[in-house]
Amino acid sequence: MDDFVYQNYIRAGKIAADARDYGVSLLKPGVRLLEVATLIEKRIIKNGAGLAFPVNIAINTLAAHYSPRHDDPLIFKKGDVVKLDVGAHISGYIADTAITVEIETNHYTTMIKASDEALQKAIDGLTTHLSLSEIGKTVENTITSYGYKPIENLMGHGLGRYELHTGVSVPNVEVFGSKTKLNDGDVVAIEPFATNGAGHVISGEGSNIYLCKDSIKAKFIRDNKTKVLFNKIHTHFRTLPFAQRWYHELFPKDDLAMKKLSFLGVMKHFPQLIEAKGGIVTQKEHTVIVREDGCEVIT
Repeated sequence: MDDFVYQNYIRAGKIAADARDYGVSLLKPGVRLLEVATLIEKRIIKNGAGLAFPVNIAINTLAAHYSPRHDDPLIFKKGDVVKLDVGAHISGYIADTAITVEIETNHYTTMIKASDEALQKAIDGLTTHLSLSEIGKTVENTITSYGYKPIENLMGHGLGRYELHTGVSVPNVEVFGSKTKLNDGDVVAIEPFATNGAGHVISGEGSNIYLCKDSIKAKFIRDNKTKVLFNKIHTHFRTLPFAQRWYHELFPKDDLAMKKLSFLGVMKHFPQLIEAKGGIVTQKEHTVIVREDGCEVIT
């Protein structure tokens, strides 16, 4: 990794961490999710970074993938267990980080600690010599030692330039038979999830988070208006996820077109990821740069 790339990652990490911590200060009963997401995103932009993805706010049994719509009425309530996930990029170099906050109650302090400690132990053990399965085993053992379950089908991920998921997965459980290791200079987001439920998630309704799919199918959109709109969206958002509210700001009269583009298979609408048995979920996430003898946390 050359110094230009490294410095961009460091700067993105500082801005993402600042936005995450700022977001925590906003989490209070009666405050709208939309207000929090908007303020965090404005702070990232004001600090000189781009938005790597929409601010994700997942509450209680929702593990991941929810960002408020432009007209979202939802508010935070006392007792909510809130996962706040934010991402910033500098010239496409992404930092991704998340934290769990329980609003004005302390019923799930131990579960929050379980995901926190699992992340710290994964970071402490990560080198180019240790397999990703061993990292997953560390996460799993830490969370189960608290009496909870890791979410087996949610994983950390590699980060590339303008690429939120590179194909590298950092498991939260031991993967038997896997010997995959990371390389010096790899950048990954590690994100343990703990739950008192089933230990896996299922897909729910739409999350209001979209991604343009650079697909051959786009060339065969018959309706010219829809094709023009897709090209505009693709030009604007490229390879990074975007929020319905961002789209609505650009194209306020074309909301129905999003459903059509999703139906045609050229636009991905991410589903909400819900704990299968309705368990509460906690999460902690950092982005790290992998080194031969350890890793550097940038968030």
